[in-house]
Amino acid sequence: MPPHLMDGQPHSHDLDRPRRRREPGEALRVGIGGPVGVGKTHLVAALCRELRDQLSVAVLTNDIYTTEDADFLRRHAVLPDERIAAVQTGGCPHTAIRDDITANLDAIDDLVEKNPPLDLILVESGGDNLTATFSTGLVDVQIFVIDVAGGDKVPRKGGPGVTYSDLLVINKTDLAERVNADLDVMRTDAQRVREGRPTAMISLTEDPTAGDVLAWVRTQLATVSA
Repeated sequence: MPPHLMDGQPHSHDLDRPRRRREPGEALRVGIGGPVGVGKTHLVAALCRELRDQLSVAVLTNDIYTTEDADFLRRHAVLPDERIAAVQTGGCPHTAIRDDITANLDAIDDLVEKNPPLDLILVESGGDNLTATFSTGLVDVQIFVIDVAGGDKVPRKGGPGVTYSDLLVINKTDLAERVNADLDVMRTDAQRVREGRPTAMISLTEDPTAGDVLAWVRTQLATVSA
């Protein structure tokens, strides 16, 4: 277990929550959500760079009115263009990833058809607040990203993304001293509100590979393949 990945036992919420029924050989779908500016797209880019040579990977981004996140990934050539797709939600991102997931499901079908076979599909939500969460009909597991710039109070504020995501990522730990955020407080509060669910504290500046998150994703893939 990576040193900054705080692990725990499954909680009743995890055991009771319905999961998407995956067909044999179907790609693992990982949702990545969180507020605006916390580094979700940079995290997606890091995972793509590290996994693209070993796995067949595709990405689906969600933005309200633009395709900015998908365009960023294409500009940085993290995957071939045909492996990156975008959904323009036209409103609150919650709708497209939680309430009416049709547009995302259609886009995933297109990615699968154009790039068979796929091992992993990363579904990035448009930036929103702490209440954002993915429908379990859309993704298999969820990562929720926050950062230290919002202050060390963020983990204890909770919300479904912070509390119930399969992995909470606290990003930009290198900025903690500059914004007077106490990493120990954030770590302790995250452990308390998440009741043992794993949390990774990372800095993509110091570790561009997102090593702890990468290790967690590999574990999910291994579980699926077992």
